[in-house]
Amino acid sequence: MLVHTVIHGGELNMAACILRQLSRGIGFAAKCKVYGGTVSRLTHGEAAAVATETRPTVRKFDAIQHSQLTDFGKYVAECLPKYVQKVQLTSGDELEVLIAPEGIVPVLQFLKDHQNSQFANLVDIAGMDVPARQYRFEVIYNLLSLRYNSRIRVKTYTDELTPLDSAFSVFKAANWYEREIWDMYGVFFANHPDLRRILTDYGFEGHPFRKDFPLSGYVEVRYDDERKRVVVEPVELAQEFRRFELSTPWEQFPNFRDVPAAAEEVPVDPKEKK
Repeated sequence: MLVHTVIHGGELNMAACILRQLSRGIGFAAKCKVYGGTVSRLTHGEAAAVATETRPTVRKFDAIQHSQLTDFGKYVAECLPKYVQKVQLTSGDELEVLIAPEGIVPVLQFLKDHQNSQFANLVDIAGMDVPARQYRFEVIYNLLSLRYNSRIRVKTYTDELTPLDSAFSVFKAANWYEREIWDMYGVFFANHPDLRRILTDYGFEGHPFRKDFPLSGYVEVRYDDERKRVVVEPVELAQEFRRFELSTPWEQFPNFRDVPAAAEEVPVDPKEKK
């Protein structure tokens, strides 16, 4: 007889079901999953997913949550086929919707107001720069639904010259987040009520989070005793500071190179795409 258990919380009274199965001498494989006081049966696929997972710090696979997120991702893609380009799951239980740049406002408005989503909280807007891509900048919107205790991530893309529509008309919290992305990456947001720098100093040159921005910056600030004021001058590096070590420490850990895929694409019916 095969008994496979996954017990969260270490509650002995919940594990008693396994002992009762053993004491009764049941001849079939009893696979029990205990989550905070509820016991359910594991399918063969779920048991295989749990058994093959060897990474100790990774959250355990939840087939029910995985199925719900997959269905909701397909539902969003069917409702907004004009804007949704791809739906994927990352880390097993994080839903991501990749959209076209012109779909920022309608997609966010849909996720906020629709009865089945109600993502009324804008947690954060983040940016990412990948210079090798045609559209080097990626803008990520993290949304939270208190009604359903769920999160979703919306991603879009742009380049140095193409502006994105501001999400301020949907979420007022987008004001300072978009100002930060404009300051750090140089992504322009159209229809923003007050788009100006928020973190860097007055007259700052460049955008510090761009990958081609030098670590030393373009200018340096110092106090001039003769002029009796702070002056801004081009950066001058001494020779000992011009030696750069380009090796990466991750090359020392070859055992961790072969890891599972970071994202799992949710199949969307191509007939729904326009």
